[in-house]
Amino acid sequence: MASPRANWKGYIKFGEVSCPVALYTATSSSERIAFNTLNRKTGNRVSREFIDSETGEVVERDDQVKGYEVEDGRYVIFEPEEVAAIVPESDKTLRIGSFIPCSQIDTTYFDKPYYLTPDKMGLEAFVTLRDGMKQAKVAALATTVLFRRLRTVLIRPHGKGLIASTLNFDYEVRSAAEAFEDLPDLKIEGEMLELAEHIIGTKKGSFDASTFDDRYEEAVAELVKAKIEGRALPKKKNVKAAKAVDLLQALRESAGVKSKSKTSTRKAANANSSATRAKPSRSASKSKSAKAPSRRAG
Repeated sequence: MASPRANWKGYIKFGEVSCPVALYTATSSSERIAFNTLNRKTGNRVSREFIDSETGEVVERDDQVKGYEVEDGRYVIFEPEEVAAIVPESDKTLRIGSFIPCSQIDTTYFDKPYYLTPDKMGLEAFVTLRDGMKQAKVAALATTVLFRRLRTVLIRPHGKGLIASTLNFDYEVRSAAEAFEDLPDLKIEGEMLELAEHIIGTKKGSFDASTFDDRYEEAVAELVKAKIEGRALPKKKNVKAAKAVDLLQALRESAGVKSKSKTSTRKAANANSSATRAKPSRSASKSKSAKAPSRRAG
């Protein structure tokens, strides 16, 4: 199997120390099943073309330019060289500006992860940085030009190497205050909170990505296999609508706790039944007392 190709090569610099490194993409969707778009009549693949929205004619690649809409239907046109002129120059250096406690990392800003590996010539400096960050329990914030843009990168120890995650800019991340502004203040306490804590305690586990199931991908694979083999295709199952349930009762059932109301009712019923069997009623006692003298008299 061929070695993965580096997405970027350069240097990582902290203080006056630097060492050569390479970035490798940490995630890939290439293993997913992909469909091609075909012409239903011929079975041939179709190609994508850019069409003029007004004339309906095909626009060749050399005639395509970037444009920014300033008002409805009116654009400012930018030539390729004009756009290229504003691309920041890169000196291929990841400059660490600061180290922050791991507890301060806000994962909302994470964009894409990359594995950061050392060159043999800079192994000692790389390991020193990695182990120093582990010991101090910190992550590093660095900047560099990646893929034609100046990016901020969060670097953390990861296994034997480092992992570098590009970060979204602040304007790219929605405000949490706006997202939750309609959420009312509600305090849960007492039995409901205790039951929730109990359920959480019984469901504790550890992070293991190998246990994650991509059920959609598995279903697509089965669909493709069935189609190739000429078998009956899987049918979509009808999902029954969930019944509305009382939250407290649902929590009790999830925690394996019987409803207090049902338990108390059952206990009361059993107590009444026992009392009835143990003691005859007053009317029955009077009846027996009245009949006894007549039997003796006879």
